[in-house]
Amino acid sequence: MSWQPAPNNLHLLNNFFMHKSTISIDVYLDEQKVPETIKWKASDSSADAEQQAKAMMVSFWDGADKSALRIDLWTKEMMVDEMADYYYQLLMTMADTFQRATNQPELSADMKKFAQDFMKKFKTIQLNENQ
Repeated sequence: MSWQPAPNNLHLLNNFFMHKSTISIDVYLDEQKVPETIKWKASDSSADAEQQAKAMMVSFWDGADKSALRIDLWTKEMMVDEMADYYYQLLMTMADTFQRATNQPELSADMKKFAQDFMKKFKTIQLNENQ
């Protein structure tokens, strides 16, 4: 016979075994509700102070609805070339995460190839526009 906690004490057991980490995000908006400043802090971060960011993406997977929920925000100061760099890095890290989660190296490599082609094409467009 195995030990089972009383149903009304299950939350106490979870608190005993689980570690809670908190990430807080503050978005400061202008009069038109456009982000001016994004600040964040994580309880398990090595950074003591609140960190500032020019852009953020947060996504959640709703398993019941089988859909991704996301928040994409960037400040007025985010430059177009910074956005391209940001997306390139996101695509590369998503490829790494996909590889770790699925053990599909070929698909991960395809994602990285797309990210590299994306950045190359962006730089070509930027050069042509700046001439």
